[in-house]
Amino acid sequence: MDFSWNYRFGIIILGDSFVGKSSLLQRYTEGMFDKSRQSPLGIDFKVKHLEFEPGILIKLLLWDTAGQERFKSISRSYMRNSVGCLLVFDLTKRQTFERLRDWYNEVIDYVKPSKMVFILIGHKCDLEEEQEVSKEEAERLAKELGITHYVEASAKDNLNVDSAFESLTMEIYELFHAGRIPIREGWYGLSVGVPVDLYNPDEPKTEKSGCC
Repeated sequence: MDFSWNYRFGIIILGDSFVGKSSLLQRYTEGMFDKSRQSPLGIDFKVKHLEFEPGILIKLLLWDTAGQERFKSISRSYMRNSVGCLLVFDLTKRQTFERLRDWYNEVIDYVKPSKMVFILIGHKCDLEEEQEVSKEEAERLAKELGITHYVEASAKDNLNVDSAFESLTMEIYELFHAGRIPIREGWYGLSVGVPVDLYNPDEPKTEKSGCC
């Protein structure tokens, strides 16, 4: 049975193949790391409920996309109904960092006029001796792209994974309440549900209709 929720955010995870997008999602939603986990053929989907503030429940729809070119059309369909994006690169593979600007521009062009909130993730920070991208470089790119947060994370060692997803969720929540994320008809990136009393779950509630 589904939970009731105050807010529902669609979040997409983008980046080149083999940067560890699926591992990040698995660690966040299942609390585990599986080295043999394969990238999705097209798209993978998870749901996470987050009690963001006392009495505020946010339902996260999390879309893990394949990085291969042949799956781009599938990824685009989920971009359009997302409000947040984890833009992921592999700290040990510089070419995945150098392609971030292309990923960013593609998303911005495709989701117009909707708002997309980004967080930049440097993944595999546990492999310190193999890193090819410095923290300063990544922070500089984030600043150039207008991305508020840059996080170095490791799904393997469970470093900064929860904080990455939760920082993005918090930024979306704050921007919405500041009036900077308008809700348009037919767009399901951000939906507002009904007030939820988390401490009286037997109270009747109704959920607004919409995607997922």
